[in-house]
Amino acid sequence: MSLTFHWFLPTNGDSRHVVGGGHGTPVTAAGGDRPPTVRYLAQIARAAEDVGFTGVLTPTGAWCEDAWLTTAMVSQHTERLKFLVAFRPGFISPTLAAQMASTYQRQTGGRLLLNVVTGGESHEQRAYGDFLDKDARYARTGEFLEIVRQLWDGKTVDLDGDHLHVEQARLTQLPDPVPEVYFGGSSPAAGRVAARHSDVYLTWGEPPAQVAEKIAWIRSLAAEEGRTVRFGIRLHVITRDTSQAAWAEADRLLAGFDPATVRSVQEGLRRSESEGQRRMLELHGGGRDGLEIHPNLWAGIGLVRGGAGTALVGSHAEVADRIREYHALGIDEFVLSGYPHLEEAYWFGEGVLPRLAEAGLWTHPAGPVRPGGSTEIPFAGGAR
Repeated sequence: MSLTFHWFLPTNGDSRHVVGGGHGTPVTAAGGDRPPTVRYLAQIARAAEDVGFTGVLTPTGAWCEDAWLTTAMVSQHTERLKFLVAFRPGFISPTLAAQMASTYQRQTGGRLLLNVVTGGESHEQRAYGDFLDKDARYARTGEFLEIVRQLWDGKTVDLDGDHLHVEQARLTQLPDPVPEVYFGGSSPAAGRVAARHSDVYLTWGEPPAQVAEKIAWIRSLAAEEGRTVRFGIRLHVITRDTSQAAWAEADRLLAGFDPATVRSVQEGLRRSESEGQRRMLELHGGGRDGLEIHPNLWAGIGLVRGGAGTALVGSHAEVADRIREYHALGIDEFVLSGYPHLEEAYWFGEGVLPRLAEAGLWTHPAGPVRPGGSTEIPFAGGAR
């Protein structure tokens, strides 16, 4: 099985420094260095498409641009690339979401993937008019996905749940293909929903031993449901021709972290209700020492950014080795990012992916890889 790689669309802004934000924390000033215009995001998307990424993740929350609208516009500037759209099911009707996904598939030629985000911060949810507690939000997500899945199967749905109620819900046009559902979460409530409804379970970049425990947990829960689930991991990446150059870049980013900003971000993140965020905080403890928590796995990003807070750092060969290590545990999909996202897409695509292709672990979605890392991408006509 060929590994699948996704990149990231920074709809909260981009920079040569780490752009913070997420889990209730505001975007840092660096987010204004490269505003998330459609023009710039399309540059990143085309770069990701050319070097061999299958899709791009777009985040959700008050700290970034809306993922549905932004990716719909950016999709018109790409040919093959899929869009892993993050959204929160508590903010939208399940019938409308199923219809939107169906429309998206027809208008993009089947390039939608869905990252269902239940929402880990009650104060942010309340700003959108959602006053359920965390466990109730996960229960609602389960009902939401039950309705959506049945609608995509062409069924007429009647459901009177604890949180959602629909009568005679039906789609006149079904999505083709049905979008795959990506889902993450580290709490017991999240695990049950993932096992029952997800196609791909996503974990943030914890050390391999902890990732192995999560995979075993979800596999066991999925087996109880009579299902199998694929696994993916969300990481940042700093890869260079030499290990020394990569770690020098990590040191440069760390040197740019203002101590007051680190303190403020960490105070905010410690109030998070997210179990996954708690696990991220434990990896670095809020300090600048001991940030390499596993060979080539650096926890420095999490000092100023909520959510995914670890990066693979090293030479192209070392980063490829760490990918093999995670793959050996059962990880088949990698959702990656780096600052700035345009340049880092090329560093990874031209430095790491060809090595994985030579090892028989990856194939460019658009064609074979030429010697030197470039790809034979079919020309569809028109301006590129």
